[in-house]
Amino acid sequence: MAGIDWRKLYATNQAALARAGVRPSKGLQLAALRTPGSRATSPAGVERVSTAVTSSQRALVHVPRRLDATQPAPLVCMLHGCTQDPATFAAATLMNDAADRHNFVVVYPGQDRRRNAQGCWNWFLPDHQQRGAGEPAAIAGIVGDLIAPNSQFTIDPGRVFVAGLSSGGAMAAVLGACYPDLFAAVAVHSGLAYRSATSMGSAFDAMARGREGADLQDDAALPGIDRNARRVPSMVVHGTADQTVAPANAIHVLRQSMIANHLAAPETCNHDAEDPTSSWRGQSDGGHPYTQSQWTDANGTLTHELLMIDGLGHAWSGGAAGGSYTDSHPPCATAAIWAFFATTSARAAGG
Repeated sequence: MAGIDWRKLYATNQAALARAGVRPSKGLQLAALRTPGSRATSPAGVERVSTAVTSSQRALVHVPRRLDATQPAPLVCMLHGCTQDPATFAAATLMNDAADRHNFVVVYPGQDRRRNAQGCWNWFLPDHQQRGAGEPAAIAGIVGDLIAPNSQFTIDPGRVFVAGLSSGGAMAAVLGACYPDLFAAVAVHSGLAYRSATSMGSAFDAMARGREGADLQDDAALPGIDRNARRVPSMVVHGTADQTVAPANAIHVLRQSMIANHLAAPETCNHDAEDPTSSWRGQSDGGHPYTQSQWTDANGTLTHELLMIDGLGHAWSGGAAGGSYTDSHPPCATAAIWAFFATTSARAAGG
């Protein structure tokens, strides 16, 4: 938002992490990203050039210790927010703990501070809103390296997901729109809809008020809709007290995804944001009240989910106490997002 002192926010984040004793999980590794024709080697401490970018692109990868390397595993791509980095985001969201419980791999791409001094993903610039270019291509390249046949990781290409917070949430929406053939589902936490802004100024406006124009009223707004069209289930998580990214943006992300899925699968996906298949109120002990709504397609497959959390600000819900941009009170966004990913992929596969 306009007037934010990013240096002060970064210092506050680091101080909060230090007070809480939050450290990256021991399972974090530096991803080994292949160059065309190169041989895969151990990821620990190795940096290589991604096939999708011209500069070196690094990411942290978490592999559960008990993961069966002979069985293809799901992959969750996690995109951090402004002033964060892969390590602090991993520690704050506790996604690695979920990965250990449910046996999936997590990759945390990191924004190059030369692209954005505050570490934000540039979701609001046209150069980073299209397939095959900019930051979307860099992130897709990292994922592509991990799921490639000659990768040392055994990943199920049909269970690759992306989630993000704030600018990372907005970039997750970009990836869902630009790479529907790569990502099986997307989760946007406190983020914004694809192309809800095309400049820094319009980004501040969208953050403050949302933008209805992001609803994708025609297929021209969807890159590669003819060649790469595929339904991409989406989950949206947002706090009603978010003063950085207005809650109105949550509905815009949801509506946009519904329109995109209708274009990709008109026979089965025809949803109305005002008419969920089911909706309920909940509250855990010591947690925030919330409203959880779900939409299933004509085959009964969960396709959209909205988790609106009363009183939550601009923070990852249910994250590590004292973590960077976290609220440690339930509901747990990490658990809800993984449950959505697991459910949508299982039902789509007939499981």
